[in-house]
Amino acid sequence: MADTVELFTSIGLSEQKAKETLKNGALSSTLRDAIVQAQNVLGTSGVDKTIGTLLYSMASRLKDTKRLEFLSINIAQRKISSELQLAAALEFLKSHPQDPISQSDFDEACGVGIVITPEQIEDAVICDQETQRTAAKGEVPIQHRIAHGGVSKCLCVAGEARSALKWADGKVIKNEVDMQVLHLLGPKTEADLEKKRQVWSFFGTKSLMEQLRGEALKFHKPGENFTTEGYVVTPNTMNLLKKHLEFTGGQIRTRFPPEPNGILHIGHAKAINFNFGYAKANNGICFLRYDDTNPEKEEEKYFTAIKDMVEWLGYTPYDVTHASDHFQKLYDLAVDLIRRGHAYVCHQKGEELKGHNVPPSPWRDRPIEESLVLFERMKKGLFAEGEATLRMKMVMEDGKMDPVAYRIKYTPHHRTGDEWCIYPTYDYTHCLCDSIENITHSLCTKEFQARRSSYYWLCNALDLYCPVQWEYGRLNLTYTVVSKRKIIKLVETGVVRDWDDPRLFTLTALRRRGFPPEAINNFCARVGVTVSQTTTEPHLLEACVRDVLNESAPRAMAVLEPLKVTITNLPENAKSDVRVPDFPANEAKGSHTVPFTRTIFIEQSDFREVMEKGYKRLTPEQPVGLRHAGYVISVQKIIKDSEGKVAELEVTCCSSETAEKPKAFIHWVSKPLACEVRLYEKLFLHKHPEDPSEVPNGFLSDINPHSLEVIRNALVDTSVKTAKVFDKFQFERVGYFSLDPDSTANKLIFNRTVTLKEDPGKI
Repeated sequence: MADTVELFTSIGLSEQKAKETLKNGALSSTLRDAIVQAQNVLGTSGVDKTIGTLLYSMASRLKDTKRLEFLSINIAQRKISSELQLAAALEFLKSHPQDPISQSDFDEACGVGIVITPEQIEDAVICDQETQRTAAKGEVPIQHRIAHGGVSKCLCVAGEARSALKWADGKVIKNEVDMQVLHLLGPKTEADLEKKRQVWSFFGTKSLMEQLRGEALKFHKPGENFTTEGYVVTPNTMNLLKKHLEFTGGQIRTRFPPEPNGILHIGHAKAINFNFGYAKANNGICFLRYDDTNPEKEEEKYFTAIKDMVEWLGYTPYDVTHASDHFQKLYDLAVDLIRRGHAYVCHQKGEELKGHNVPPSPWRDRPIEESLVLFERMKKGLFAEGEATLRMKMVMEDGKMDPVAYRIKYTPHHRTGDEWCIYPTYDYTHCLCDSIENITHSLCTKEFQARRSSYYWLCNALDLYCPVQWEYGRLNLTYTVVSKRKIIKLVETGVVRDWDDPRLFTLTALRRRGFPPEAINNFCARVGVTVSQTTTEPHLLEACVRDVLNESAPRAMAVLEPLKVTITNLPENAKSDVRVPDFPANEAKGSHTVPFTRTIFIEQSDFREVMEKGYKRLTPEQPVGLRHAGYVISVQKIIKDSEGKVAELEVTCCSSETAEKPKAFIHWVSKPLACEVRLYEKLFLHKHPEDPSEVPNGFLSDINPHSLEVIRNALVDTSVKTAKVFDKFQFERVGYFSLDPDSTANKLIFNRTVTLKEDPGKI
């Protein structure tokens, strides 16, 4: 039995899952045979977790075991490499019961060897011209204008794309469809926003609070920890749960436990929303607990920034705690662990402890009293760093043996100073702090799944209340890195200015760029709280940003590349005030006035000296309207500089009420403020800059040289002159912008948050 459990865990099953499988004689026999057959193919390379998962899935679903060897070999050879292909394989074998099996027919039916590129998916998901035409006229039904509520029927080719690209990742197809929806449909009107709530149910979309409330997550109720699969019950469990309930009153208690050694990033936003949101949705409480057990990497600025970002996202911690609050308690528990025979002092070097095949420590069975004395000597500073560690007598879920509980560091701690020279590890500290704070749901990302067994083991080894660890899929974005070490590298090499450079996806960077916290929370809700790992395109986050800013960012007019225009049929001193609505779709939300004089400035791109087919803006033969001004202008004279470049236009104007309706209206400024504008693009050229197959020379070789463009002599209307840092505006026909902290009284600086959704060619 032990050999079979070891065989099953070698392919990635947890020990608990392996033991459960053994209870099913038919399944365990089939799985054992499948693994052996796969091993015969793979030889010394062994069965990795991906192949192991497919073998388990195949063994649990295969009815006719005479085809077991055939399927196992195809999985081992990676011909069948996904659940979609496995389902097709099982269906093929079911419909072809006779031997021999045609390998070529099998390969064709299961998509063997077919590789779907992102470009193929993009090409397949394209709106036809008629759909674009009707959408542009507003003929697309209102529910089709809701981003990410479901696949829009205006992109009915999505279904065709799935058929044409049968073996493509469905999530990638959906992401591409979403991108086409965003590209096709203009900003939501007030009517859209009003009706939006009425049609959410049509798509089954729920708010974050709705997702986190009720039975959606199948979480245990407080005090019913033992009902959770894999939870370890001891003779004292029920008594400990009773005391826990007496203390908490049955209230849900969660915690957000960041390490204060860097700035939070977009992935942490999901963790914040999940931990704080789940507690809030169920009338519970959530702690902000700093995991400050490594003084070498912790700085005060990180503590401050973490709390600021939690509050910026709209959450207030029930209490702010630190792992260091419990250093004495944790030390006392370590002494108790030694006394119980579950820990020992070890002298293996740090490099000897790395990896998962570490040989057993020669000091594993040293006498308890000896370990107690040595641990006390560690505490008193009688060993050098690395000379001794305290290790726990256990095997973790990923096979790592005897993880370290305490190590020596002669580094002063930001809160405890020189009081301690030994510091507990995450594997030791985390579950015990959860227990001390009576946490009910310890929510963490899936990479900590391998630590779940140690979590339960340690609480039970010390006979303490044991919370339940729940894992969920972490949130990743393409075209970025979020590793603290790599961000520090970007800062040190001068690629970015600091942790809050708007090209990064740290939360401080997103705030500086102008992303509203509501948009980030909405994005986390749309990603959902599933356990699957999520890699998402930045444009889906940007769509959430546009949704919020379209309703909250007042309009202004700005010209990034100014072209001077003199209206010759207005008097020299002509001046009037033009009323501009802050939100054109709902003028009841207010307006501002801007001056209109004989001299105005327009975008250089809004004028062409030679008329081209399809161009609808200003040319010598084609007049254009001025937004909000009530005038149509016509070119009378083109003035060029010494290099032959157009420097100024002389035009005449007439009332738009009497003139023939122009093909386009353009924005303009008059008596404007000078400002600096910073335009941001993706920091990296490839989707996965950390992937050696995409970027063989490392992420620093993948920097987009055009990720930042600084326009130092832009012009903006006077409505923004009283703006404060982080105030947000929509510069009409240009994009959404936010006032940067670098701004001074003499020079405003705006960061482009996101572009408008429209095709720039239509602006």
